[in-house]
Amino acid sequence: MSRQNGGLGRPAGSDQGAGRDLRALLSLVRPGMLALRAAGAPAPPPGRPLPFALRTPMVISAELHAQILRYYYVEKWRRGTIARQLGVHREVVARVIAQSGVPAPGAVQRPCRIDPYLPFILGTLETFPTLTAARLYDMVYERGYRGDRDHFRHMIARHRPRPKAEAYLRLRALPGEEAQVDWGHFGHLQVGRAQRPLMAFVMVLSHSRRVFLRFFLDARMDAFLEGHVRAFDAFGAVPRIVLYDNLKSAVLERQGAAIRFNPALLALAAHYRFEPRPVAVARGNEKGRVERAIRYIRDNFFAARVFKGLDDLNAQAMAWCEGPAADRPCPGEGMSVREAFALEAQRLAPLPDNPFPAATPHAASVGKTPYARFDRNDYSVPHTYVRRQLTVLADTCEVRILDGAALIARHPRSYDAGAQVEDPAHIEALRAHKRGARSASVTDQLAHAAPSSAELLARAADSGHSLQITVAGLNRLLQRYGARELEAAIREVLQTTGPAPHPNSVLLALEKRRERRKQPPLVGVELPKHVLDKDQPVRPARLAPYDKLKDQTDDDQ
Repeated sequence: MSRQNGGLGRPAGSDQGAGRDLRALLSLVRPGMLALRAAGAPAPPPGRPLPFALRTPMVISAELHAQILRYYYVEKWRRGTIARQLGVHREVVARVIAQSGVPAPGAVQRPCRIDPYLPFILGTLETFPTLTAARLYDMVYERGYRGDRDHFRHMIARHRPRPKAEAYLRLRALPGEEAQVDWGHFGHLQVGRAQRPLMAFVMVLSHSRRVFLRFFLDARMDAFLEGHVRAFDAFGAVPRIVLYDNLKSAVLERQGAAIRFNPALLALAAHYRFEPRPVAVARGNEKGRVERAIRYIRDNFFAARVFKGLDDLNAQAMAWCEGPAADRPCPGEGMSVREAFALEAQRLAPLPDNPFPAATPHAASVGKTPYARFDRNDYSVPHTYVRRQLTVLADTCEVRILDGAALIARHPRSYDAGAQVEDPAHIEALRAHKRGARSASVTDQLAHAAPSSAELLARAADSGHSLQITVAGLNRLLQRYGARELEAAIREVLQTTGPAPHPNSVLLALEKRRERRKQPPLVGVELPKHVLDKDQPVRPARLAPYDKLKDQTDDDQ
């Protein structure tokens, strides 16, 4: 039998001849290995197995050595192709190429369809760096390019100029000199039928990193002003400069260095005697302290936070600002934020003696119904002010309606949508003034007290039930059980599948709810007719015809 030696397929001779051949082949391989070791080839890390070629060195002939080099450098074969065609291991081929000392040939640059259009593409991208690849493809296609659109997009990504990295200076602020303000968006809250954005007003003292945090259900001007007032009260003092970005609550218009501030912000700055200063356009790094503070709030306070409502969330935010946020290290000061603020508080300006009114005025037009609309809700006014232009003064808690300087209505603010916030005195005055107002508004009262009644009435009308009887029955249940219970019972009836809804089915649902709570059923009291008649309005007699008769009698005499 014959044995293979290095994939050469040459039969082994005598032991003496084999020894001579082995020594000759080793003389070819050993100098290359010594040259690699002398060149400082890195040793494999401990615990890692050696490569195959170094672990079991394969002795090859000079002829095979020359074939590997010729196929690689002249014929441009790949290493795997050489190993497969010559029947040797890939590591052997790699070792021979590495020992040759000849630099590896570079990749062959093949001509590409896009090459004739590269000067035009590069010039266009230099003038318009943000031009999309789709638009650039259309421009090149008009000039004769017929390559694939996806390939063209990859080529444009390779040739598109990259923006240069910008270096920034580290900004420092003196104690009591500066504060930074910004809004942060933290999702939405469902308030009744409205989905309100949950906005965080954040103010940070630039020197001590003291944080003030307050959540609002919008970012309107009244919330913006109230955030400043509460922040200054929490700090017990006022910084000399407050930095903003170019939001509309601070800057109405800007042309270079010419800035037109919001008049409400100027009034606030005049009251607290600080300087409002907007940063440059698209330069958020100039107020990086408040940007980092919002990220810190998002990760360390709001993440996985459980709260029952806006008031509970603000109470937790205040406790967090006074606790963990004040005990964190102050960057660059070697102390905590609490200690740095204690030193900075001595350099802040004092608060003014009188408070600042944070309510902002809004014009409201009252139509033929006595309601002024503000922030997607209607607020009642006396019926004598219909068809008038009024002024709404709103803050985060209260809505006041004025006619000139006279206060005509005051309501708690609602963040619902489509709600009618009414003063009972306004409605009673209108009913006393206008005959039949009560009977005409029964359906509207029912719809506002139980919004689901509108769907129940629609289904009852589709089934042929009398709407008048249905409305009267639901109104009796409203007077007897209340708006909340009626709304819950109507929803239960609408969720059931069966015959068309009826006031009796709503009554059954109401009684079942009371039974589940182990409450006794309500007992109706029937009053006699003469008692009910006492509550009927009495229409006063018109005396004008009698005056006319008296005048005629005087003329006859």
